[in-house]
Amino acid sequence: MTTAPFMPKATAKWLIDNTTLTFEQIAAFTQMHPLEIQGIADGDVAASIQPNDPIKSGELTREEIERVEADEKAELKMNSSAVEFSAKQRKGARYTPVARRQDKPDAIAWLLKHHPELVDSQIVKLVGTTKKTIESIRGRTFWNTSNLNPRDPVLLGLCTQTALNATLEKAKKHSAA
Repeated sequence: MTTAPFMPKATAKWLIDNTTLTFEQIAAFTQMHPLEIQGIADGDVAASIQPNDPIKSGELTREEIERVEADEKAELKMNSSAVEFSAKQRKGARYTPVARRQDKPDAIAWLLKHHPELVDSQIVKLVGTTKKTIESIRGRTFWNTSNLNPRDPVLLGLCTQTALNATLEKAKKHSAA
């Protein structure tokens, strides 16, 4: 499994400046378009971005770069330890834009109405809220209860359908046991 580098434009800039890789090889590794890579090389795109050395960050090894430089048809493969790190790195609190924060109570109300089998901790993970907020919405003591409009959290962009489905499966297994 290969994933995109941590900072694709910065990595692309370093690869352009320090290797003889083709634009297509760099584009395949960074999951960017070859024309965007050419724009970076020309200085039209990402001019203010500092290059990121993928060898120092552990994304690539010098041997891997040399192997791909020798064969124009070869593709760079990310270092396996970097893949494991990037998967671990994504866990944790995620940022919710200010424009979507007022949608969280609506999403909570929808989940409580349509999926009562979910426990509070599962709703906390899905929507990124607190148990206190969930309890106040459930108990109708939320400060803005009269204006709540239950809406699907997937459609609001607060969670993915995959995450919702996985959480519902866990809830079904837990309630069946």
